[in-house]
Amino acid sequence: MKLDIRDFRIDEGSKVDLGKWPTVVGRVYKSRDDYHEILADHVAQLSIQQQLLYASNQYSVLLIFQAMDAAGKDGIIRHVMSGVNPQGCQVFSFKHPSATELQHDFLWRTTRDLPERGRIGIFNRSYYEEVLIARVHPDILRNEGLPNKPRNDKVVWHSRYRSIVDLERHLHDNGTRIVKFFLHLSKEEQRKRFLDRIDEPEKNWKFSMADIEERQYWKQYMKAYEKCLSATSTHDAPWYAVPADDKENARLIVSQVILNTLRNLKMRYPATSESRKRDLLAIREQLST
Repeated sequence: MKLDIRDFRIDEGSKVDLGKWPTVVGRVYKSRDDYHEILADHVAQLSIQQQLLYASNQYSVLLIFQAMDAAGKDGIIRHVMSGVNPQGCQVFSFKHPSATELQHDFLWRTTRDLPERGRIGIFNRSYYEEVLIARVHPDILRNEGLPNKPRNDKVVWHSRYRSIVDLERHLHDNGTRIVKFFLHLSKEEQRKRFLDRIDEPEKNWKFSMADIEERQYWKQYMKAYEKCLSATSTHDAPWYAVPADDKENARLIVSQVILNTLRNLKMRYPATSESRKRDLLAIREQLST
């Protein structure tokens, strides 16, 4: 299968129906060896692009990963970003908000960790939790201390979608390029991965009863994701719905999207001025004697 990332991009204004969106597609690699070869090439190219990003110091890149439990977020981040210099990449995971975080607006805790120019920031879950888990579990919303109780929930979600889109537009205008990945996992594949976590002792730590409890709300989560993806995928901050039943396939799709995003910035190393060249030649002459 030829890899065309446009197949996974959600166009701005489109209405997403995840029931019609695949969780598995034809493999973009021919064999296990081919997979490793393609991934290694992507990782090497990402390393080069990350150095350019750091040296040019004009842009920052924010990668957002959202998914149901066991969809492979950690594995993708670990494998795809393995060749990137740790000094130029920051990963943040957002769990349940703390008491302090609940005293602020819903965007506050994540905006503190936005990447500075020259760096790649990775959000393993993000401010999107506030229109996903908070939508599935209304008690979370009620505990956030909103000053005025809305007449209906639709007002809350539309307001939050607007705030998110406005934030991402502001960040784009100021040099942050945002790419968002929804790892689309089937309920059956999640079941298999949960069983693996139970049956394999080295994976037991990954499993919790909360995972099973959240699985009961699968339909509600799919509906929340559909609404979210439809409302917040824009030209400048697109969502990619990546079929995630095949972990290796998902990693190659994600790495290609990131690589294309960086290449499209058309970055160059800073030009050396004539005076700087003269200084360097003088220093070189001193070091050569």
